[in-house]
Parts: sequence; structure tokens; C-alpha cells
Amino acid sequence: MLVDSHCHLNYKGLAEQQGEVLVRARERGVTAMLNIATRESEWDDVLAAAEANPDVWASVGIHPHDADHHPDVDTAKLVERAAHSRVIGIGETGLDYYYDKSDRARQQDSFRRHIHASQQTGLPIIVHTRDAEADTLALLGEEMARAVFPGVIHCFTASDDFARKALDLGLYISISGIVTFKNAAELQATAKWLPQDRLLIETDSPFLAPVPHRGKTGEPAFVADTLAFLADLRGEEKDALAAVTSANFYTLFNKAAP
Repeated sequence: MLVDSHCHLNYKGLAEQQGEVLVRARERGVTAMLNIATRESEWDDVLAAAEANPDVWASVGIHPHDADHHPDVDTAKLVERAAHSRVIGIGETGLDYYYDKSDRARQQDSFRRHIHASQQTGLPIIVHTRDAEADTLALLGEEMARAVFPGVIHCFTASDDFARKALDLGLYISISGIVTFKNAAELQATAKWLPQDRLLIETDSPFLAPVPHRGKTGEPAFVADTLAFLADLRGEEKDALAAVTSANFYTLFNKAAP
């Protein structure tokens, strides 16, 4: 029993062979996948994949890269689309100061709109953060003080200190295939101590294929390789870690719970 808590089945590299991608994932024990939206034009396709496959779920959101292009995607629009039975999360959203593809103030405004949708619906926020630790924590803290909401830091690559503060806010942390990379010593050190009951695993496919698939198009089946590496890193049994991370997924994304 494995869950890929974050993938992009509608992205180039996976969309053209989506059926085969899903079969390969199932063959490796993946029982659920969360298909993530990053711009409004994707929402219908992301939802269609979830409607057609009982083991695929959907999110609705705007990536910080695209905040400039979606000034009209407000909290009300997110809440409306999140009412769909197959939508279980809000995002991905957050702050990305590494590429700065959107104005930082607009990124922050978009992030708040998503958080407000999470607060209104109870659905978890799916947070992307890169080179924006201080502002991400400040914004999350401000909004958490206003009204508590569930969420996950996806594809975690931030500092050890950020991880501890995110956990203090009640958030989950999701580990991607980056943890298998040779140059990921800092991330590996953090991944060793993360509390088991707040841990998720993802592929972020078609990106970040883990060892031994580096250089290939990532796909949900590869979550099994990340899980195996993480279990070895933490000194835990693979089956036990698979079971607990899957249970964590359904605890956080409880709209998908059996």
C-alpha cells in the first residue's frame, strides 16, 4: 500500500501515456495518487483524470510561478471548485523567490487566498516554498493565528529549522525523490528525524525521478523507490513505513478516506 501524495499526471511526459503510467503505478503497489493543479487552465483535465480513476484524486490551485497570470482566481472561485467530490486539497500554492516568475507581493496575495479557501473548506493547503522560508513561515503563522487549517509542505527541501517550525504549526512534510540524490545530505539528515506521524511521500512527477531512475521522466510508480530509500535511511521496515505514510495521507486528506 503506497500513496503518491503529489504528482502532475496532466503534464507533458505523463499526459500522453496516462493510462500506462497508472498501470505501472498500480503494479508497484500504488493505491492512491493526488493529481495536482498549478494553473486554472489545468483544473478540468486534473479533475477528469480523477473522475475516470477511483485511485486518482485532484487539487485546485495556482502555483506561485503563475500568480501574476491569475488575478481573478480568488478564494470564492477556489472554494467553488473545491466542492467537487474528487477535489481533496487546495494548491499547490506558496512562495518561490528562487525563480521569481511572479511578483512577490502577488505571490503572497495568492497564497493568502488559497489559505482562506482551506480555512473555509477544511481541505489541506499544499505548500510550495523555495528560497522563501521566512516569508512562508510568517504568512502561515499569521493565518494560522486567525483560523487553524491543515496542510503539507510539499517536496520538502528547506532547512532543518524550517521543518521544526512547520511541524509546530501542525503541518505535514512530504519527501520527494530528491532525498535519494547524492548531494542531498542536509535533506537526508532532516528526513531521518521527521516524526513518523507527520510524514508523506511523493514523486512530484514528471520531475525529480529518484535514484535509480535519475534522468528519466518521473512517474508515480517511482514513489516505491523513494520509500525504499527513506525506510533504509530511517532504519525502518519498508512495509511499515508504507503503511504509516499512507495512513497519514488519509488523515490529512480526509475527504479521500475510505
